[in-house]
Amino acid sequence: MRQPPSPGPTSDDEPLAVRLRALKDRTGLSLAALAARTPYSKSAWHRYLTGVQRPPRSAVEALARLADTDPGPVVALWEAADGPSAPEPPAAPATAGRSRPPWTRLPRLPLSAFALLAVAAATAAAFAMSGRPGPAGTRNVAAAPGCHAASCRGVLPDASACARDARTESAVTGFGYDVRLRYSPACGTAWSEVQVRSPHTREVSVRAGQDVLSATYSAADSAGYTSPMLAVPSARGVEACAEVDGRLACTGLDAEEPEEDADLPAPR
Repeated sequence: MRQPPSPGPTSDDEPLAVRLRALKDRTGLSLAALAARTPYSKSAWHRYLTGVQRPPRSAVEALARLADTDPGPVVALWEAADGPSAPEPPAAPATAGRSRPPWTRLPRLPLSAFALLAVAAATAAAFAMSGRPGPAGTRNVAAAPGCHAASCRGVLPDASACARDARTESAVTGFGYDVRLRYSPACGTAWSEVQVRSPHTREVSVRAGQDVLSATYSAADSAGYTSPMLAVPSARGVEACAEVDGRLACTGLDAEEPEEDADLPAPR
């Protein structure tokens, strides 16, 4: 079967979603087939290709490779779309305390900031436990969570005892590591957790819609393996990712699953 012609040169005025749909058509793959060949789900590809959600750079590069074309031009368009001239996706419902415009990256906090948050949370928990009666010479180690919902945002799960009741909602195995989406009902938070089987620099991130938090750990840091926490009512619609040694793996629970490819607009 004759392949569709390769997309022409990109321009800053061409919508990124149009170029991505052209690349998808070039691959001849359905959304389900794209999901099977990449770390991104069927519904995630649907959002990327319709322009509802800005795709990560790794998704753009993966689609270009599947289309057997140079990823450079579409990556340049992706970078241009990150600027002021980029088209914005449909407005999301207003959320208290969130004024960041769509597709804007959150600043990555240094690990020292997380360490300070961890010390503060651990100290608060220690003071709370010290006032409880108990047998002399014993210590209650099952501390209650030191935060809940919005007050947990940006805090590491172990520092707040949110990991105590956490459950794994979704998981994926990458090359030499596993990534898990974790959720704590007691804290109302979700985060990404990675298990690395050899020393590597790693970036661990968690996303809910356009809200993203991440932390980067060096290969020498054997203790760092989670992202900060996001405050969410459930793990539905949350995506956990980890990039280890240049390899990306993501897992999550879709908020909704599109049924067909037919509702994708045709590339111009």
